[in-house]
Amino acid sequence: MLITNIGELTTNVPIGDDRCGTLTDAAVLIEDGFITWVGQAADAPAYAEVVDAGGRAVIPGFVDSHSHLVFAGDRADEFEARMTGVPYAAGGIRRTVTATRAASDEELRERLAALVAESARQGTTTLEVKTGYGLTVADEARAARIAAEITPEVTFLGAHVVPAEYADARDDYVDLVTGPMLRAVAPHAKYIDVFCERGAFTADEARRILAAGIAAGLIPRMHGNQLGPGEGVQVAVEMSAASVDHCTFLSDDDVAALAGSNTVATLLPGVEFSTRQPYPDARRLIDAGATVAIACDCNPGSCFTNSMPLMVALAVREMHMTTAEAVWAATAGGARALRRNDIGVIGPGKRADLVLLDAPTRVHLAYRPGVPIIERVYKDGVVIA
Repeated sequence: MLITNIGELTTNVPIGDDRCGTLTDAAVLIEDGFITWVGQAADAPAYAEVVDAGGRAVIPGFVDSHSHLVFAGDRADEFEARMTGVPYAAGGIRRTVTATRAASDEELRERLAALVAESARQGTTTLEVKTGYGLTVADEARAARIAAEITPEVTFLGAHVVPAEYADARDDYVDLVTGPMLRAVAPHAKYIDVFCERGAFTADEARRILAAGIAAGLIPRMHGNQLGPGEGVQVAVEMSAASVDHCTFLSDDDVAALAGSNTVATLLPGVEFSTRQPYPDARRLIDAGATVAIACDCNPGSCFTNSMPLMVALAVREMHMTTAEAVWAATAGGARALRRNDIGVIGPGKRADLVLLDAPTRVHLAYRPGVPIIERVYKDGVVIA
């Protein structure tokens, strides 16, 4: 299949100072689910199936590298309370834990399938999905198994919060996470994550949990520095985590550590939109040389949206990123946060994950927030939305 007459093509293959590798009047050749040629439309090879983009823009499929989609229940009342001034706190997670434990496998699958379909319609072609709403051996293993049915990017987040039944036995719960729970979940997961935050887990607990996950063959990730200054970023860099997510409250040392490491700073602007917290300082991170990704963090408590176009618009409007930086962060940046090099880029040998916008340029993602400008979505060369 040849997609031709592309008005603006964002390849993310750098051209000089243009990190997005922007081409105009472009074409892309797809064979067997992979991209085999990219260039000017006038130079495109002949091919039987031709798709005319009609001068529209094409970008890589969005890589949403942070989500919590295996859950049951609803916390709309918490959102309404926050809008009247009640501060967000990590403890609300336990409400979702109760609902999720009570749900059947089929109920969880149906909710997950609906959210995945929503994400696809918003241009997302790769999703990371975390456990973390079971917090028992059986429920965490179940969540990982169900998540693995729809994505290989599964993260074990048994260290989300300490469940109520272990409120007076934190050490016992950490023993459970690093022992029987890890052994049950690891066959279905690729990553291990810890919520290193007040009300969740300490830096020493995070080190212990991540070390156990690494020993089991999982790639470390981290929730850090969301609710206030803390040690999360430093521990993530120390443990060579693929990413540290949130990064809302950073010291100069945190920024320097990220800039000098391979750990991606994944920013989640939808959380700040939903909780009325300060937005992360993306400009500070980018100017320091840190690698920045943006993701949705779709979850029932602090951010119930899976719209990557909205994340791009918020990143531009509220975090002072350029549209080019935001689109790169939502595609190639997300791929780096997942340690993937076959997605997030439109180039020969990469997976044919592309989004055709009903707009002439990628700028319209921020210029027209809330407008459904996702025209067509390809995953491995097949239309999925």
